[in-house]
Amino acid sequence: MKNLALIITLVFCVSAANVATAQLTKKEAKEWKKKLKKTSPEQFKRMYDENSSLKSEVSSVQGQLSSLQSSMGEKDAKIAELTDQNRRMEAQVNAAKKAIAKAKQDTENQPAGSAVSQDGVVFKVQIGAFRNKDLSKYFENNENFGGETDADGVQKITLGIFKDYWESDTFKKYLREMGVNDAWIVPYKDGTRVAMKDVLEGVVQ
Repeated sequence: MKNLALIITLVFCVSAANVATAQLTKKEAKEWKKKLKKTSPEQFKRMYDENSSLKSEVSSVQGQLSSLQSSMGEKDAKIAELTDQNRRMEAQVNAAKKAIAKAKQDTENQPAGSAVSQDGVVFKVQIGAFRNKDLSKYFENNENFGGETDADGVQKITLGIFKDYWESDTFKKYLREMGVNDAWIVPYKDGTRVAMKDVLEGVVQ
């Protein structure tokens, strides 16, 4: 009787712990009592141990699932970040394409021999300053690409020749959108590089 009472108690404990088990009807409870009478303590213990082992496996799988969900969340956040970066890069590429198309159109619309005169004040966009790098061989026959070497041996490279300051400023902004972050405007007067303050008045308004 004691063994039977213990078995019944254990059955009810396992049933209460198992969320998948529904409330037994009177008929079902009667049938299970009959089955329990035919089950030895050894058989019940084996079933109980198997049940505990399965619960442990379920708990382990749930832990793995939770870890995977957390990892998926981190990956989703990274994907969102990369997607945002791609959008910004696409915007920069599109802006660069527009700048190239506009420059090409402006060049095609210029009459032959209508090169920008460098007399008076003009503006160029410096894209870099390099030491031990000589790009002068590329200056020939490339009016819009030039440079000069200072007393310290630093070669300063420029792009474009503009009579209008704001046009040069727009070109500078396009270059920065393309990734040339150090692009900045430098003024020249009659072919000689001068300080911006020397030509600022009357030019930039």
